[in-house]
Amino acid sequence: MSRRLRLAIALIGLLAAASLLAACGEDEVHSEVVEGQPLELGELRYNIAITRFLNPNDVEDSEYLVGQPEPPPGQAYLGVFLTIKNDSDEAQQSAYTYRVVDTTGAEYEPVESESPYALEIGAPVEGNSQLPILDSTAANGAIQGSMLLFLVDQEVSENRPLELEISGPDGEGIVELDI
Repeated sequence: MSRRLRLAIALIGLLAAASLLAACGEDEVHSEVVEGQPLELGELRYNIAITRFLNPNDVEDSEYLVGQPEPPPGQAYLGVFLTIKNDSDEAQQSAYTYRVVDTTGAEYEPVESESPYALEIGAPVEGNSQLPILDSTAANGAIQGSMLLFLVDQEVSENRPLELEISGPDGEGIVELDI
């Protein structure tokens, strides 16, 4: 067998292996956007309106922090405000996992919240609808979005950019937060 023929066979084998590997990940949706751009996971579009630290002593922020204790020394509350839109005719399941990650790899999970602005994690989004539901407190508030509440280390602002990882039934994606 000539050297060129062996090289051609090896190249064809590598191309076939590469196409098989590429096909393995077709079911998983993975995309990355920045805050303000919609992240599409299946039929749902997640759009982060604003991310900011919340002050328990501020009148406006107190509504976002209903039922929360003062943060422990060295920690702070971080609010991520978003909308989830479903433009399809069928109800869709929203993401069931949200995690803020900083550049050191520290991860933060949402804390439970009694706030009328809180996002119900894993809630269905009706066809041609959105979360927050129209005419709800969160939809009519100043930010017009539902809130994910995180208790983070205060030094997290030094470890930017922060990313919000979103995982749901139709894949996962990352939103770079603007804070």
